[in-house]
Amino acid sequence: MATYLTPALAWRRLREGNERFVAGESSHPNQDASRRSSLVENQHPFAVIFGCSDSRLAAEIIFDLGLGDAFVVRTAGQVIDDAVLGSLEYSIGVLGVPLIVILGHDSCGAVSATKDAVETGQMPMGFIRDLVERITPSVLTSLRNNETEVNDMVVEHVKQTSHRLVDSSRVISDAIETGRAAVIGLSYSLKEGRADLVSGIGEL
Repeated sequence: MATYLTPALAWRRLREGNERFVAGESSHPNQDASRRSSLVENQHPFAVIFGCSDSRLAAEIIFDLGLGDAFVVRTAGQVIDDAVLGSLEYSIGVLGVPLIVILGHDSCGAVSATKDAVETGQMPMGFIRDLVERITPSVLTSLRNNETEVNDMVVEHVKQTSHRLVDSSRVISDAIETGRAAVIGLSYSLKEGRADLVSGIGEL
């Protein structure tokens, strides 16, 4: 059963699915009526994907997955809050998922908005401000490292989000320490459709 995959095998399965997608050879697995029926009583996803809400970043499509394969959590700019942490802890602690994927992408609007706010000092209104405040540390780190492009900031934000997740959750950090789970950070190219590994925490 998929739940018993190691973090390394789960990452391999995602990587192979992404390669099929990039090549235009997606197999669209586990999307038929029998698969739907088999999942009525329970689920055993092999990965949890925490990604940006961008409409071009549909996780099941870019990794060529089907029903029951991935537990997916999405917020604009893949920003962590308590509901996200609870969802990710559920996937690790209850569902036994072996791999957490932090999925960012180039030309991210939330990161771009944060870059603009840092450079101009003008904060956006409403709850968008909350997103910007949570992404600001990643943008500031990039600027300190003389990385001024949005896509560099996206990669930095993926890395910082991975570390913040592990630092914030005992459930997840314990799973990593015992080798039951790992966290990887991926940066997705909207044009090529490729998800490249940019960080990893745990045994892969």
